[in-house]
Amino acid sequence: MVKNGHVKDHPDVCQYKCTDCKKRFNDKTDTVFSGSHQLLKVWLLLLYFMGLNLSNKQIAQELNLLLKTCQEMSKRLRTQVCCNQEEPILDEEVEIDEVYVVAGHKGQAEKVQAAERQPRRRRLKGARGRGTLANEKPPILGMIKRGGELIMRVLPNVQQKTIKPVITQYIAPNTLIYTDEYNIYDRLEQWGYEHKMVCHSKGEYARDEDGDGFCEVHVNTQEGAWSLLRSWLRPHRGVSQEHLPKYVGFFQFVHNVRKRGKQLLPELFETVLAPKKRNLDDFQPSPLFGV
Repeated sequence: MVKNGHVKDHPDVCQYKCTDCKKRFNDKTDTVFSGSHQLLKVWLLLLYFMGLNLSNKQIAQELNLLLKTCQEMSKRLRTQVCCNQEEPILDEEVEIDEVYVVAGHKGQAEKVQAAERQPRRRRLKGARGRGTLANEKPPILGMIKRGGELIMRVLPNVQQKTIKPVITQYIAPNTLIYTDEYNIYDRLEQWGYEHKMVCHSKGEYARDEDGDGFCEVHVNTQEGAWSLLRSWLRPHRGVSQEHLPKYVGFFQFVHNVRKRGKQLLPELFETVLAPKKRNLDDFQPSPLFGV
C-alpha cells in the first residue's frame, strides 16, 4: 500500500493504492463515512453535537446543512453506535422496570393513512394506561445493574413471552432481580432468578427487609434512568416508532460510557468505526415476540 494523493475536493481525506491489486481506496472506504461528499470534520462535528443531544434541526443550523442531509448522516451514526457498542451481561443485583413512550409515525404520511386516522396537528397524545406498539405507545424494558450498566429495549408489548427472551439474554442466571408488582414478572423464579418486588399500588416504594436501616428493595435506580431518558428525548420533539430504538440505543451507550462533551467524542468515534457486533434488528421490536 502506498499513498496516492488526496481525494478531489477533500484535502483532509488521503487516497491510497494497493501495490498488489492496484486498486485505490481512501480513509472513508468501508466506513460509515463511505459514499459521502461531506468533509470528515463535518462528520466529527455532527457526532459531537449528537453527543450533546442537539436535535437534527439544531445541528443542521449549526453546520449549515440541509435538514434532510443532517437526518441521513445522524441516522447512519446512530445506527452504528447501536450496532457496534459493547453490551454486558448483568449480574448480582439488577432492577427491571418498563416505561411507555408515545411514538407514532412522525414524517411518514402513508403509515398515518394506513392507521386510518387524521394527522395530529398538536403533540401526539397516547391513551392512558399501558400501551403497545400497535396503539402508538410502545413500551421500553429497562434493566440496570446497581452501580453498573444499563440495557434498554423497545418492545411491541409487555407480555411474559415478549420479555423472557430479552431478560434471559442479558441477565445472568441466579441474579437477584428487583421489580414492581406488575404480574409480567411473576415467572422470574421459574426462569432461574431470585426475585423481590416492591408494591407501588400500596404506596410502597422502598423496603428494608433485613433490618439494617437501608431500604434495599426498590426500583428507584431504573426509574431514575427513565427520567434521564425522557429528558434525552424531549429536544427531538417526538420520535417515530421506526427510529425510537436507535435513539434509545444511543442513549444507552452515552449512559454506560458515563462521559459528556469533549470526553464523549473519542468514545463515539471509536464505536462508529468498530466492527459490527449485532444487527439493528436486535434493537427493533420483533414480530417473533408477538405484536
